[in-house]
Amino acid sequence: MEQEQLQVKTPEYVSLQFQLAGLGSRSAAHIIDYTIILLAHFLGILLLFLAFNNSLSDIFLGHLESAMLAIIIIMIFLLQFGYFIFFEYFWGGRTIGKRLLGIRVIQDNGHNITFLASIIRNFVRLIDMLPGAYAVGIILVFFHSKHKRLGDMTAGTIVVHERRKKPLKQSPLKKHIVQLGIQKEDLQLESFHLKQFNQKDWRLLQTYVHRILHMDTQEKDELTTQVSEILLPKIEDQMQDSTKSNEVWLLLLYLHLKDEWEYA
Repeated sequence: MEQEQLQVKTPEYVSLQFQLAGLGSRSAAHIIDYTIILLAHFLGILLLFLAFNNSLSDIFLGHLESAMLAIIIIMIFLLQFGYFIFFEYFWGGRTIGKRLLGIRVIQDNGHNITFLASIIRNFVRLIDMLPGAYAVGIILVFFHSKHKRLGDMTAGTIVVHERRKKPLKQSPLKKHIVQLGIQKEDLQLESFHLKQFNQKDWRLLQTYVHRILHMDTQEKDELTTQVSEILLPKIEDQMQDSTKSNEVWLLLLYLHLKDEWEYA
């Protein structure tokens, strides 16, 4: 079955095309995520009982101390909602299940999901779960034109497939990066580093790395200086190797940002 396409025009007037994730892939990812959450619940409760020196028989007899019961309720709540919110925000809209299925959550405008949007879509999950077995959510995803559950409608998000290119031959840019011996691992960036860059920064960097392939040395040096002054201060704490040129740092930054901003 051909996957449905969605054309998104960003606030920066950039057109992006996505493949909508349907009920099948979303359900499979959800099953994986909830399996992980249930295992975490079991391990957490088991560790609590061991910490409180209770016998395992108390679990089944229901002889739980009120303090332990309160801790268990809080732990279940945090895992139930914190798991999705944490991974969606800090892992580019992907939970473990979504990552394995090759799907992710993004904003309706094509940008990465915000922290507030992730909180909203996951707390509205309580309604999507009604009256049981995610009945409301399943019905909405099946019939909605963009496969949205109520949480997606409220938060302004969509779930799409990751799109990966498999080029038959190396692009000129890839060849240039290989010739310079550049590897993504040469620059270690955390999530908070990447979130300092917006789509305007990405478009600037993307334009730069492709233009330098066709410029003479003087023009390239001038452009590199200009772009470096805009982008590199945001990651200067990670630029410890003084032997690397600004061009190399910008190319390394490009390798990191394209995972966040380039969906093809």
